[in-house]
Amino acid sequence: MIKKLKGIGLLILANFLIFITLSITFTLLSELILPAFGIDIRGMVTYSDLLWALVLGFGGAFLSLAFSKQLARAMVGECSQITTPRTPKEAVVYETVHKLANKLDIAMPEVWVYDSPDPNAFATGPSKNNSMVAVSRGLLDNLNEGEIRAVLAHEMGHVYNGDMFTTTILQGLMNTFVYFISRLIYRQLAERNELLAFGVYMALHVGLSLLATIPISWFSRHREFAADRFAAFSVGKEYMISALRAIDRWIQQTQFQYATDDALAAMKISGPTWNFSKLFATHPPIEERIAALERL
Repeated sequence: MIKKLKGIGLLILANFLIFITLSITFTLLSELILPAFGIDIRGMVTYSDLLWALVLGFGGAFLSLAFSKQLARAMVGECSQITTPRTPKEAVVYETVHKLANKLDIAMPEVWVYDSPDPNAFATGPSKNNSMVAVSRGLLDNLNEGEIRAVLAHEMGHVYNGDMFTTTILQGLMNTFVYFISRLIYRQLAERNELLAFGVYMALHVGLSLLATIPISWFSRHREFAADRFAAFSVGKEYMISALRAIDRWIQQTQFQYATDDALAAMKISGPTWNFSKLFATHPPIEERIAALERL
């Protein structure tokens, strides 16, 4: 499942895991472990819950951003950095990223290739001058040179527009609300039953965190259209449309041939067509992206 996510999806997942870990750890320390040793900060925390919510909410979001490149490489598995291209396709990848970085006047991102059969790519990193762009072997094997350049321009659009940073700010705000609401309800219940309160707190925390991904995912889908437009203006919309159609053909073939092995094959690049799961999709359906490009 993890390998099916792209850059912003990886960032959302990393933030979710870090924030849940930080919040539960802090609650256990302040409510159970420290009081057992005679250190009681619960009174202080009561009057500063909003401050703690901000610290933990934005702390988790910015930790995931700071280590986004390392986390992404760990999640996709085996990968190698391109510093000296070894094949013509790797040369296309490296040269395209280098030319776009010079044109946009930003630092050259790290360029990586990871082993995966699906045609995929993503960009991540703390800032536009400290980023990485990664492509799958499947992308190099299934797309032609013009299509590869279009996909790379799309990812460089994410880098140049600072999408990772703006996503992090939105995540921090959502995290803050989740923690603050969960703590308020926890405190109301803790006076009667500490164990019940902690159980409700954990359930609320996870549930509200999942709901908080809905506006974050909406923003991600919005930014995908913007990155498509960036690619269209950078290399030509016909190449971006062709790349999306090539990816869609691969998805349809894979869904047919490997449906029993991978029920989520169609989720690797494109978001789902409309249903409840679309609320949590970080990418719009390919047909919607192509239609938007054709209207340019």
